[in-house]
Formats: sequence, C-alpha cells, structure tokens
Amino acid sequence: MRTDSSPGTLPAREHLPAAPAGTPVLDVVIPVYNEEKDLQPCVRRLHEHLARTFPYAFRITIADNASTDSTPQVAARLAAEIPEVTTFRLEQKGRGRALRAVWSASDAPVLAYMDVDLSTDLNALLPLVAPLISGHSDLAIGSRLARSSRVVRGPKREFISRAYNLILRGSLQARFSDAQCGFKAIRRDVAQVLLPLIEDTGWFFDTEMLVLAERAGLRIHEIPVDWVDDPDSTVHIVRTATDDLKGVWRVGRALATGSLPLDRLTRPFGDDPRDREIKDVPRGLARQLVGFCVVGGLSTLFYLLLYSGFRVFTGSQTANALALLVSAVANTAANRRLTFGVRGRGGAVRHQAQGLVVFGIGLALTSGSLVALGAATSEPAHSTELAVLIAANLAATVLRFLLFRAWVFPDRQDSETTHDSDTTHDSETTVVASYPTSRFRAGEAAHASWRDTTRADATVQLLPVRPHDTDARDFR
Repeated sequence: MRTDSSPGTLPAREHLPAAPAGTPVLDVVIPVYNEEKDLQPCVRRLHEHLARTFPYAFRITIADNASTDSTPQVAARLAAEIPEVTTFRLEQKGRGRALRAVWSASDAPVLAYMDVDLSTDLNALLPLVAPLISGHSDLAIGSRLARSSRVVRGPKREFISRAYNLILRGSLQARFSDAQCGFKAIRRDVAQVLLPLIEDTGWFFDTEMLVLAERAGLRIHEIPVDWVDDPDSTVHIVRTATDDLKGVWRVGRALATGSLPLDRLTRPFGDDPRDREIKDVPRGLARQLVGFCVVGGLSTLFYLLLYSGFRVFTGSQTANALALLVSAVANTAANRRLTFGVRGRGGAVRHQAQGLVVFGIGLALTSGSLVALGAATSEPAHSTELAVLIAANLAATVLRFLLFRAWVFPDRQDSETTHDSDTTHDSETTVVASYPTSRFRAGEAAHASWRDTTRADATVQLLPVRPHDTDARDFR
C-alpha cells in the first residue's frame, strides 16, 4: 500500500464555464481488451448519444490495454473517422492501469469511464457528470442497487454484487452502494490527487478509489441506473472476486495502521461550510460533543470497573481516588486525540497536567457525594454507592467538557499548528513534497500540444504504469 504523499491540495470546486468549440469538457474512457466485435457499435452508439444530448464538447478515448486481436485496428479506424475519438495503446493488461494512464494524460476537467458492453443506459450519463460540472460533487457513480434502479441480470451475479458490497460495508465501513458498476466519473483535479494513492491496477481500482475518496471526505454522488447484464461478458468472476477480497484486506490494513496520508485530503477544497467562522457559532461544537460523550461513556465504564476492583481490598474513598486518577489520565489522552484532534507529543505533558486539575475537581465532586452518602446512612449498599457516583460523575463530566474546551484545548487550530511543528521537529529527515495545483476550466486549453499530437496521430503509445509511480504528470 502506498504511503507517499498526494500531489498538493485541491482548489475550491467551481462550476465549469461553457467551453469554446474543440475544448472537451468530458473525456469518456472505454477500457478494452480483445473487444474487436463490440468496440465499433459501442463507440458509434456512444458518440451519437453524446452528439445529440450532451451540451458541452466531449472526447471518447479508447484505452486498449494489450489486446491481441484486431481491436487496435478497429480503434484506429474509429479514431480516423470520428474527430471526437482518440485511442491509447498500453502494452500491459489491467482496467485500473488503463484508467490511470488515460486519466493522468487527459486535459478534460471531467473524466468518466464505462464498460464497452454499454450495459448501463446512456440516458444516465448526463445526470452522472452534471454534479461534477456544477462543482457540487467530486466523484459520481452509477448504482445498480439503488431502490429506483432497474436491473436485469441473473441471480448469480446479483448475489455476488450484493455480497461484495456487504463485505465493503462491514470491513471498510463504505457507505456507497455499488462499487463495481462500470459507470463512473471524477473531476480531473480530484483524480490528480487520488491517483497517486491507488495501488491496484485491475478490477479493484474502482473500489480502492471510492474508499479512499470517502475516507478523505470527498463528496460522492450516486445515481440510479438502468442496467442489463451482458451474458457474453469475458470477466472471470472467481478470479476477480478473489483479487477484490485481497484488495479489501490490503486497503483495510492500510487504513487501520494509518499508513495512508488521507489527512492531507480531508476538507481539501476549503469550501466546507463547517469550516467557516461564523459569529456566535462555536466551531466543531457538535462533533466535539459527540466525541466527548463517546469517550466519556467508555471512561465511565472503565472507572466503574476500576472502582469495583479497588473496592475489594480498600475503602471507598481510596478506591474512588485511584479509579478516578487512572481513568482521568486515559480520558484526557482519548479526548486530546479523538475529540479535539490534537496529534503529536507537543503539549502532551501540559495537557495531562491540566487534565489532573480537572480530575481534582471531579474528585472533589465524587468524594463529596460519598461523604454525603456516608452522613445519610452508616452502611450504604454497594449498588447505592455506584448510583451516587454515577450521578456525581455526570455532573463532573459536564464541567470537564467545558473546561477541556475553554481551557485545556481552547482552539483546534492551535492544536493543529502544534502538531505541524512537532512533526517537523520529530521527523527532520522527512520531506513532504509540495506540488502546484491548477484549476482546470472548460474554456482553457490546458494541454493544446497534447491534443494536437493526438489529432495528428490518433494512436498514442503509453509506457506501462507502475503502481509506485506517484506523479500523474509523468504520463502526459
């Protein structure tokens, strides 16, 4: 799994303006391998549909990855006959490899791909790319599992598809509904940042892209599609399923160990309304409350277990003090990292010291409640002690949150600055590359020379794409 940094951050989303003639807004990639029979009718049907319905300039790119039949010749003829068609030739197989190469080289601000069998109804193409053109979303996918989708396929493929998506939801916490539908689109600026992080070069490429995008906080738009299964599909189901499961394990392990730099992509556009400073509206309050409540609930259970254990061989006051001390240290550390987003070692000792002051206040509240209980009855039951301590801990929890937010961790931005300086100090040998990122509008000829070359020679030879290649600009 890759651990290299992504090439910079992304600009704010913007609606793509109307493009002059000849400047493609959309580049639809059709990955093919030995598709000499279906390629021509597919491309002509797609071209006719786009010319009739799509309001922007477009390009259709045939990505031939190591075909051994007459597919390259068919693609070359189509490119010679239709001005909007180009063809790329790669000498290695792999749908993910083909998409990576073409998307990295394309100058269109919106990139899409679809399977050569055109199983998905083409009327869904404009709704697929519209949210990307408008700037509303970062990626878009067609879903065969949406309630309003109309799908015709056999029970075997239906079972495999639904089982696979259940695995993704259970293992990778994926919230998108259909990872393997061959009908997806992505903004080019987003692809530039995501592609260097994707390792798979085969069928798992789609899933890995979606999982990383979702974990990074990018917006994925889903549309229901009409889809008819191709009975002549050459996809090897068992081998593909095995490779996908291996990919799930690899990505899940990378996410669990934190080896992917997804924090560099979180809120990449700078236009998230949750990041705006609005008068009288505390930043991040709702999220911090949820995190604090979760940590507080677990800390309370931890405290009660400790108290019950210490109570076996000591008095109630001593047991309460010991249990509260241990749980307070754990609570401060958990809130520091999970609730208030402070990372690194900088300020950790100071935060724990301040947390101990908060602990002292909680100790005073809980000890006072035990004193009051002892004054009320000489031998209170253990269950009564626990009930009183729970009530006292609830009051101490509210006060603890207020003190944490206002005193211990007063500003999340300060925490992030501290983390950045700590990272620089602790990892002096680590160099984080910074790459310039441009905004690509439909009206700008970002790569005129590339287009001139492809029009002069419709078939372009590309070097094999290696999983460890990190700079998308190498493919241009």
